[in-house]
Amino acid sequence: MTVTLSTSSPLKHSATVAIALIMFAAALPRSADAQTRPADSGEWQVPTTVHGHPDLQGNWSNATLTPLQRPAGWEPVLTWDKVTEIETGQAELVARTNAASDPDRAPPPAGGTDPICIDSGTSCYNEVYRAPGDKVAIVNGEPRSSLVMSPTDGRIPSLTDGARQRMIDRGKFRSQFSQYAHPELRPNAERCLVSFGSSAGPPMLPNYWYNNNYTIVQNAHYVMIMAEMVHDVRIIRLSDPEALGEELRPWFGDSRGWYEGNTLVVETTNINSDQEFLGIHPSADRKVTERFTRVDDETMLYEFTIDDPSTYTEPWGGQVPMMALNDRLYEYACHEGNYALSNILSGARYQERLEAENQN
Repeated sequence: MTVTLSTSSPLKHSATVAIALIMFAAALPRSADAQTRPADSGEWQVPTTVHGHPDLQGNWSNATLTPLQRPAGWEPVLTWDKVTEIETGQAELVARTNAASDPDRAPPPAGGTDPICIDSGTSCYNEVYRAPGDKVAIVNGEPRSSLVMSPTDGRIPSLTDGARQRMIDRGKFRSQFSQYAHPELRPNAERCLVSFGSSAGPPMLPNYWYNNNYTIVQNAHYVMIMAEMVHDVRIIRLSDPEALGEELRPWFGDSRGWYEGNTLVVETTNINSDQEFLGIHPSADRKVTERFTRVDDETMLYEFTIDDPSTYTEPWGGQVPMMALNDRLYEYACHEGNYALSNILSGARYQERLEAENQN
């Protein structure tokens, strides 16, 4: 099969996507209620595939109430009383927002009641639409106060001067255009190119909103990870250690993997410069290392390290428990009936014509 890659737009999927999607049908849902704990009893054995690799296949979720960064003043490990407080608070919030409505109630205030907004107030949700998880992340028996564990303060390192300058330069470029004037300036998630947040990664992080689920399928030479959010698909090459050329920068980068005992190790480079992560676009030399380790029948520990010396003052990383999901994943039909972009652009063209007429 011959595949031609366009240099004018990022490649969303590698040439092996078709193979992976055929393999997708083999992924079976698993049950999930446990939190992570070390398999130290000597009784549990890591299952293996027919190829002798640790079996990571199935549906998984990384939804959690544990924030990415550690709140100020918190210790790395929470007390169990604090865990109860956090989880009970979330359960009470869900119960309150799911309670039956009073048909005789007064209309809500402008903007809704306790809305949760993505931006300055135009894109708001309530708890009916959210599924951030209901448990604190527990790793090695420790209830964690943050997913970031390195540096030890649980905080993302500072940006370098070069990264700050890149942000300034990009802002100056974008300021030449109206927010609604150009399709390339609309957010990637709005255009259904990649998910908002970093659901598919790398690194693969919970978005604290919804669709924090994944399907993993393996064969002898590839691992396919499909994120439920925007049905993003990553193809990890196991039998081809040679990296892509510097000029090839697909969405989610070039991921190459290998097994170290019971752990799948994945190294990703060549990440597309337009794939924003936590408000900053990656440098050309960013490398993300991920580790996937089955802990027990219900749990997989996901670890990540970001090494980008042009962006951060030091490498940083963390640990995220992924819980087996006893459910199916359905298509995230992002563009189905999505007429907004064409309307936005046609409105911008109309505004330009009015401005031109007024100048004449």
